[in-house]
Amino acid sequence: MFFIVDRQTDPYINLAAEEYLLHNRNDRVFRLWRNESCVVIGRNQNAIKEIDIDYVKANGIKVVRRLSGGGAVFHDFGNVNFTFIDSKREDEDTASMFRRFTAPILDALHSLGVDAGLQGRNDLTIDGRKISGNAICVERDRVLMHGTLLFSSSMGDLSAALRNRSVKYSDKAVKSNISRVTNICDHLKRPMTAEEFIDYLAAFIGRTEPRRDYSNEDLEAIDALARQKYSTDRWNFAASPKYTFSNTAKLGCGVVELTFDVAGGAIERIAVGGDFFFTRPIEEFCQKMKGCPHTKEEIAGRIREIAPGDYFAGVSCQELTDMFF
Repeated sequence: MFFIVDRQTDPYINLAAEEYLLHNRNDRVFRLWRNESCVVIGRNQNAIKEIDIDYVKANGIKVVRRLSGGGAVFHDFGNVNFTFIDSKREDEDTASMFRRFTAPILDALHSLGVDAGLQGRNDLTIDGRKISGNAICVERDRVLMHGTLLFSSSMGDLSAALRNRSVKYSDKAVKSNISRVTNICDHLKRPMTAEEFIDYLAAFIGRTEPRRDYSNEDLEAIDALARQKYSTDRWNFAASPKYTFSNTAKLGCGVVELTFDVAGGAIERIAVGGDFFFTRPIEEFCQKMKGCPHTKEEIAGRIREIAPGDYFAGVSCQELTDMFF
């Protein structure tokens, strides 16, 4: 078994390591790891819809998309992550996979006197409150299952970083469930730090397995994958499924009704209506916005180039930019 306690905390590197291990090892893998503050979104989610863009940017919280499905989760140093990679068993469905891979985690928690259990298909809970969400990625005959363990996570940051459901977005992307959560540290019989908890899991689950480390070749490949994929807006935002955004606001020029489709992370179709005053054809504005990536930086830059006052009398660049989010 390749058993590693990973001390790297950069989420781009950590998610790249997951993919690298899945594609390049044929033995069983057990990995423990933590991320600095970040939001990790599911493979099929709309990133902009799931997070509060202003909050994560203002607080330096990275956003990264993972290979597996499921919903968006907040990570910080109080959150311990675990990964199992193994061969897929014949006729094994996803529910069976979740039971197989969460069993060692539950055994470890029970040995600490924590009355945790598997609830539904993929959540670990204490007294009905969630402590762990788990997700699976199956490629060929290999299964990767990873999960979070809320040990001493900041609940304020967790709720602030994830966006409340908004009617402005319409898509077929997977939506996150808002769950009641609790930290494991509040249910322990004796005090323990997150680092001590990691060491306990490693000793309990790894047992006699020697801890391993990456080779220099591994590290180079993981770093390249992080730079070329996991740290890019192309993967983290443009990989979102196609979606439609709509917004209506009363601005200085009147009521503006904005609707646009986003595909591949960029505006594909846009329509503007309302009772606002203008001096140039609004169709011209729409044409200029087509193809613009749906990120605050790109939208703001495109709007500054266009000079919005000609199309929306008396409206500032910031006001119009805010209409797009």
